[in-house]
Amino acid sequence: MKKTKRLTKISRKTSRRFLSITLIRLLPCLLAGLLIVLLTTMLAACGKQDVLDPRNPVTVTLWHPYVQQMKNSIELLIEEFNETEGKDKGIYVQTAYIADSPDISEKLIEAVSGDPGAPELPDIAIIYPRIGTTLAGMDMLTDFSVYFTPEELASFVPAFLEEGKLGSDTLYILPFAKSTEVLFLNTTVYARFSADTGVSLDQLRTFEGVLDAAAKYYEWSGGKSFLHIVDLFNCAMTGYRQIGETFITEESINLAASAFPKIWDLYYPRAVQGGVAIYDSYADFLMATGEIICGINTSASVSYFSETVTFADNTKEDLNLTILPYPIVEGGAKTVLQRGAGLSVIKSDPQREYAACLFIKWLTEPAQNLRFSAQTGYMPATVAAFEEFLTLDASLVSNPNVMKLFTTIELMQREYSFYYPPVFDGFEDIQKNYNQSLRKASENARMEYLSLLDTLDPTTAYEVVSEGIMERFIDAW
Repeated sequence: MKKTKRLTKISRKTSRRFLSITLIRLLPCLLAGLLIVLLTTMLAACGKQDVLDPRNPVTVTLWHPYVQQMKNSIELLIEEFNETEGKDKGIYVQTAYIADSPDISEKLIEAVSGDPGAPELPDIAIIYPRIGTTLAGMDMLTDFSVYFTPEELASFVPAFLEEGKLGSDTLYILPFAKSTEVLFLNTTVYARFSADTGVSLDQLRTFEGVLDAAAKYYEWSGGKSFLHIVDLFNCAMTGYRQIGETFITEESINLAASAFPKIWDLYYPRAVQGGVAIYDSYADFLMATGEIICGINTSASVSYFSETVTFADNTKEDLNLTILPYPIVEGGAKTVLQRGAGLSVIKSDPQREYAACLFIKWLTEPAQNLRFSAQTGYMPATVAAFEEFLTLDASLVSNPNVMKLFTTIELMQREYSFYYPPVFDGFEDIQKNYNQSLRKASENARMEYLSLLDTLDPTTAYEVVSEGIMERFIDAW
């Protein structure tokens, strides 16, 4: 019994000694972990305690896909930040790599995967939701709610903010500059057409009104197309939403829905009969050459429209551009697509993430956000910036068409619901195939229709070339 008690005492003494040694060995790790938690907590408090040193600034790298005016605008803003708030707080932002969006996506994946020759990961990247979903799945993106207060996040347009969650409860992409779709109109020509036919601008508020105008314009102009819809896939998605149905279900297009015949009629009939252009590019080129006078296109294309029209005979006239809200399918809701990339912070360490988020907060403040929008035609990301759209100093706007766009977008922001498309692998392929297939079917029918006009009247010729074509189009999917 005494021996047992003695062994027990020795065992307890040995255990206490082992525990003490273990704690001593683990102490540095525990302290390091505690410091990380404390630092993260301080950084999450968004400036409650200064964790940056202006004497030893943190360099933050940013990748963006912008070109021309957009590139100049964001780099001027970065330069201003570096010379003002960045200098005061100890943050220096540089653009380490510039490319278009597909290249940024490819380079980010290469860098994350550690491919040989891959560039070093940036701290901030301007990306689209598709690549954001991939990076979030690899646990490479920072949750903005760690560094932004609920009040700060509430300042953004709700629909823009929701898209950045990528279908989760975590905010991976913060909106910066968004675009939507609008109707661009050459009112120099339209004024003459309207005076002769009585077709008013109000008629262009609905798709049915636009298509009626297209038929009348084709006759009035001697065979010219009135309208070009740049992205037929987006048109279909939006049309479905407006009439309460879903175009994409289970990662496939839903052509069996009762909405599809109505959506089909928004393009195919007038394309075959000539009032709608069959063209795989942007509307600004066709409008600059007088081939069309109306285009449904991304709002971000506003700066690309020419100030003049040069007709086939080399005569020229001014192009007075009017920008109208996206048309509504009769009886449908005011709904329109939101597009555009956003800002993401790549995971690194709390100090670098904090510095990146401080820059992003400055960049998305109304003053900076509006200046970028004024130069590029993109929609701002915050509610306050939207409210200041129409009071913006005209001297900040390099293109007068941007002010016209602002007026229309401000109206749409108040009256329309914005939606964003789903994100999944293969989405872009479906979009491309739909656009190409519908244009090809319409082009073939158009060529046959024109050949039949030698022997048949237009109504009969259209009926002949269109017999069963929509059903065959559906079956092909």
